[in-house]
This record gives sequence, structure tokens and C-alpha cells, in this order.
Amino acid sequence: MDTVIRRVRPAEYEALGDLTVEAYLRDGFLDSGGEEGGYRDHLRDVAGRAGAAEVLVAVAGERLLGGVTFVPAAGPMADIARANEAEVRMLAVARAARGRGAGEALVRACVERARDAGRAAVVLSTQPAMLAAQRLYERLGFVRAPRRDWEPVPGLGLLSYELTL
Repeated sequence: MDTVIRRVRPAEYEALGDLTVEAYLRDGFLDSGGEEGGYRDHLRDVAGRAGAAEVLVAVAGERLLGGVTFVPAAGPMADIARANEAEVRMLAVARAARGRGAGEALVRACVERARDAGRAAVVLSTQPAMLAAQRLYERLGFVRAPRRDWEPVPGLGLLSYELTL
């Protein structure tokens, strides 16, 4: 069955939030503690993200494969995007759907949206241990941008990537 990329539907908010948290937890990219108000809650809040950015999903039939937040310009949902740049955030693919192109299709959709909006670049941040994601980004033409590396909280260093359009 073909993978389709489209905007998330309100009825899918909870499922995508759960999928995103599960993907980050299972891969060891999120503290397994139940901290309230932390990044876990941010990942789960698809409705909040959809109100401030464009949340895309990959689906096969009715099956939710993954999702990503596309931030079309600098603003409240952007971490590192500057004027005339778009940002990719919170890419997550269900474990059972990995290796089938859903993640790549989601990132490509973000790049295409940025290109259509006339943005000069697409930027993103990733944890150093997210090696599979980094390979994907590099395969799609993103390059490391160490000058943009940052720490959202002390001790959590993020690597930055950019793709010039």
C-alpha cells in the first residue's frame, strides 16, 4: 500500500502524540520518567503544534506510520530557524513502519513546502545519538551546521543541520 503524506486530522492528534512519545522513548531519546510539563508533554501536544505550525502525517490506508512538524518560518514553534528559513521538528516513525520510506517522505514533504514558500533554507536539530535520522538528513542533502548547535536544557546538546534551497 502506498504511503500518503497529508496534514494531520484532529481525530488523529492523540494517536500521533502517542506514536511520537513512544518512538522517542523506545529509542532512548526521552527520559522514561513521567515528568509533567516536560518535553514528553510537548511531543504529545499535537493539537498545540497544529495550531502554530503544520503537522504532517504519513499514512498507509488508515494506518498512521509517523509524523513531523513543519515550521514554515521563524516564530513560536521554531527553535533555530531565522528569517526566510523553515524548520523541521519532531520527526517520528512507528517502529513497525521503519525502513519503508515514511520518514524520508515526511522530510521530503517539508522540503517541498519550504521550497514552495520561497524559503532560502530548511533547518533542524537532532540529538547526537539519532544516527539513523542523521543518515537520512545527509542523504537528502542536509549538511551539519555546528555554528547552530545548542542546548535546550543543560546537558542536552543538539546538533544542527541545514539544507540550502
